[in-house]
Amino acid sequence: MAALAFAAALYGWLAGGGSVDVPWAPTLDLRFAVELDGLAVLYSLLATGIGFLVVVYSSRYIPLHLHHEHRPPGDAVRFHFFILMFMGSMVGLAMAQDLILIFLFWDLTAIASYYLIGYDAHQEESRFSALMALLVTGIIAVLLLIGALVFYAAYGTFSVPELAGLTEPGLLLIVAGGLIAVAGLAKSAQVPFQFWLPRAMAAPTPVSAYLHSAAMVAAGVLLIGRVYPLLQKSEFLLGALTAIGVGSIIVGGLIALTRDVLKQLLAYSTISQYGYVVFMFGMGGKYGAMGASFYVIAHALAKSALFLTAGAVTEATGEKQLSRLGGLARPMPLLAASSGAAAAGLAALPLSIGFFKDEVLFASALQRGPVFAGLALMAATLTLAYTWRFWTGIFLGERRGEARGIPVALVLPITVLGVLVLVGGVFVSPFEELARAAGEVSYAAAIEDVELAYHLDARPENLLALATFALGALVVLSRPVWGGVVAAFARLGERVGPERVYRAGLKELNDFSTWVHQVEVRDTRGRVAAILVPAGILVGLGLVATGTSGVYRFGGFVTEDFPLLLALIGATVASVATCFVRKHVTLVLVISAAGFSIAVSYAFFGAPDVALVAVLVETLITLILLGTLKLIPFEVLRRGARIPVQYATAKVLVAVLAGGFMMALSWATLSQTTTEENAAEGLLELTPEAHGKDAVTVILADFRGLDTMGEISVVALVLLGVATLLWRGRLP
Repeated sequence: MAALAFAAALYGWLAGGGSVDVPWAPTLDLRFAVELDGLAVLYSLLATGIGFLVVVYSSRYIPLHLHHEHRPPGDAVRFHFFILMFMGSMVGLAMAQDLILIFLFWDLTAIASYYLIGYDAHQEESRFSALMALLVTGIIAVLLLIGALVFYAAYGTFSVPELAGLTEPGLLLIVAGGLIAVAGLAKSAQVPFQFWLPRAMAAPTPVSAYLHSAAMVAAGVLLIGRVYPLLQKSEFLLGALTAIGVGSIIVGGLIALTRDVLKQLLAYSTISQYGYVVFMFGMGGKYGAMGASFYVIAHALAKSALFLTAGAVTEATGEKQLSRLGGLARPMPLLAASSGAAAAGLAALPLSIGFFKDEVLFASALQRGPVFAGLALMAATLTLAYTWRFWTGIFLGERRGEARGIPVALVLPITVLGVLVLVGGVFVSPFEELARAAGEVSYAAAIEDVELAYHLDARPENLLALATFALGALVVLSRPVWGGVVAAFARLGERVGPERVYRAGLKELNDFSTWVHQVEVRDTRGRVAAILVPAGILVGLGLVATGTSGVYRFGGFVTEDFPLLLALIGATVASVATCFVRKHVTLVLVISAAGFSIAVSYAFFGAPDVALVAVLVETLITLILLGTLKLIPFEVLRRGARIPVQYATAKVLVAVLAGGFMMALSWATLSQTTTEENAAEGLLELTPEAHGKDAVTVILADFRGLDTMGEISVVALVLLGVATLLWRGRLP
């Protein structure tokens, strides 16, 4: 399936693409609008192509992993299901042109990633990591929805191409565009949301190789690239992207130099590498737009190979820590050469596709000035340093352990990726055209004069590349000098960084949830209040925010309305009195008084049949309550003769708030007439066919009667089960 999807995406690109735009939910102005444009092709090919290689790798890795974890082989089905689900969601996200459709596919990727990261659900670390990834990327995704709604409220469309032509620089663009960009930055594990990605390394290696190099974290920059025609109109947003990109480069790069666990090192390097992409988007221009797309291609090919290398090495040696590995080039030459090619691409060495990713980075930075060029040089130097540390730590130096043979399927995908990295370093044109097509979608203009090629001269890009190699070597050789400082920086981040804030916030939310649960389940009043109070508060906030001028109509008061007013006052007084009455019989009578007063109001409203039903119900309830009190032993009633009235004032406030909520809702509904046909009119037309004189009677007889029959059936089944257990003596 992955191979067929890759072939379809490639054929679609070569055939000139295509689009589908049909109504999805017309009443909500939602459309299923997808297009195989340059940006969609780039991410679709990455998701399906690298996904295919990961699935091939998984065909041997997952059975071995399940064997090590003492799990049944059948669990592999669930893994492949969610891999394909994520792949399909990623392709849909890449092609979506409507913000609500983007949000839908965005959440599908979050769901699939949750189950993939938490694949080893029997391990607490996996469950915790999956929940962290879901909360950080899923909840912050709500900002994407809010931003989409803000744009719709202002321009009346969710279509990204249409919004690109309508939006203007200003506060609205900063707010709505900023909310969408934050959702993308969280998905790409950018500062300050970077902490979830290293935790996600608890997932099996194929998950890390796919989600955290070419798919999940790529979805964040895909979103930024999709809405970039809007974002580039705001200098503030571009500046924010630049700052966040630089911060992610520094934080991820420095911590990667301190990690000992293989996948942890690669995770922090991914944070840094996607910081490059965000940095280039922030610098803007055609070099920035095209460079960001090309960087995603080069990084996905190289980093997925290195993640797969980590899994293959661990499977061969049983070791996950870099300090316990070394000298594996001789027993594993093909793996060493293949991952070496991928590492060369990540480090931007000549004759690899990575050389050109740094070329566009330097060209984009030089257009903005020497400060940006210096930042780009720093980023490239950090990349060279931690890439060298990863590959040489595994394959060079003293051999520290034995390496057993591993299946070919664990090496072949790495070899294919390594070959692609080298092919891209010699024949860069196909990758350049793909990046150009994607960059033109983001830049919203043609990009014609950006050419990737080797230039044997002293142009600034080449000088910066040479400086990168020299400084990278210096950083590697001077590790004893700066190692302690960088390690202290990493420890400081662990103590006061955003992960500590996340953990503290999660604890407080859990405590608050526990308190709310205790209040809610304490008694029936708590359950009712837990529903009505938030509803009343939200409706009140809505009234304050939207205004009520001209919404409510006030009718006149005539003499004939006086009895109705008395009935309503009686019901109100009786209802409030229930909060203060302390005797059982008196409470029953007060409750019945409130019910009978409401029944009288039905009669004055001209609904005698409803009034008769209400009188019958209230009479039965009163008799049942009095009969129940009669059955309770007198000693029990005497000990609790006075019902406690704690929190009486709070109960009154809850009642007033809930009543105000219902009054505002019903009053606004009755005050505004609609010109559109609604369900009520349809029910009125069908009433004679149901052999009823009014709609209320038919509803009570048909819908409520059917519902009541179902409830009675459930109760009868429960009673039958209880009687069976009692008859057999299984209950005391």
